[in-house]
Amino acid sequence: MLRLQGRLGARYTDATPDELDERIATAKAALGERLFILGHHYQRDEIIRWADARGDSFKLAKLAQARPEATYIVFCGVHFMAEAADVLTSPEQRVILPDLNAGCSMADMADLESVEDAWDELAAVTDIAKIVPITYMNSSAALKSFVGSNGGAVCTSSNARAVLDWAFAKGEGTKVLFFPDQHLGRNTGFDMGYDESDMEVWDPRRQLGGLKEAEVKEATFLLWKGHCTVHQRFRPAHIEDFRAEHPDGIVVVHPECAHDVVELADVVGSTEVILRTVTEEAAPGSVIGVGTEVHMVQRMATENPDRTIVSLDPLVCPCSTMFRIDAPHLCWVLENLVEGNVVNEIRVDDDTAEWARVALQRMLDIV
Repeated sequence: MLRLQGRLGARYTDATPDELDERIATAKAALGERLFILGHHYQRDEIIRWADARGDSFKLAKLAQARPEATYIVFCGVHFMAEAADVLTSPEQRVILPDLNAGCSMADMADLESVEDAWDELAAVTDIAKIVPITYMNSSAALKSFVGSNGGAVCTSSNARAVLDWAFAKGEGTKVLFFPDQHLGRNTGFDMGYDESDMEVWDPRRQLGGLKEAEVKEATFLLWKGHCTVHQRFRPAHIEDFRAEHPDGIVVVHPECAHDVVELADVVGSTEVILRTVTEEAAPGSVIGVGTEVHMVQRMATENPDRTIVSLDPLVCPCSTMFRIDAPHLCWVLENLVEGNVVNEIRVDDDTAEWARVALQRMLDIV
């Protein structure tokens, strides 16, 4: 998905870190309680230091919803996160993304047109009324809206099993079309007692997803061919190397990792689960290998010096799109707000927001 963000002027690009810090602090103080800055766990430290709250995407959207007194919600994350915040907050609140180029490669792997095409293809070969669409939180508002209008629900990495249980409770012969991340769907399915024979991968670039009609009819899970570019990097060899060096170490990974990685981990969970496991449940002195984005891993290590916390991937790949949010862009949006200019506002149209809200509310009702 193409989003255009113009280059900032020299006033921002040439400013020193100390100058930017002073200007951000001044703007933030001027805006007071009208401003609420949200920082996703994967953000760089120069952004997190200014966040009024930090968390995963859904937690932050809910926190925004719980702050009706805040006129301006500056979401330091990526595009789909800001959309979710706009869907859940009041029309009077303004949600702002500091850099419009901060997208999500996984979310972009399933666009509305491709999903609608898949839905039509499925309807031609099987009973579409038996298929429940489930979209991961990491998806556009348009896809959340599609799911809401077609009887499905949103899920997060921490409640995917509960949402899938709800879907399959609809009756015998139910299938799920799960997008955009195949790995979360697969890992959750295995956790529920299903196996590979119950799952097929839907490739949106091929006719009928690259499947035979019989395969579509026999599958319980139709898993969209999408993935997180960061979490898919982790390999079983990373865990084997970690355990060879730290036989008593703990391995914690995100469920967006491939199944062969998840099988070898001690704990599998969302960013919030990873944070709790590493910083609260692991004993002081523990050595912990973590399979998630490196900025979060490094921050946990810095804030918990009584534990040894390392990335399982020695190349420590960051989330490149999340990395676009930096101090110059944060300073730019805040100083514009002080001057009365709302830049980079994320606004979901009313029709899309209505059905996206339905899909999100179904998830909330389930869990």
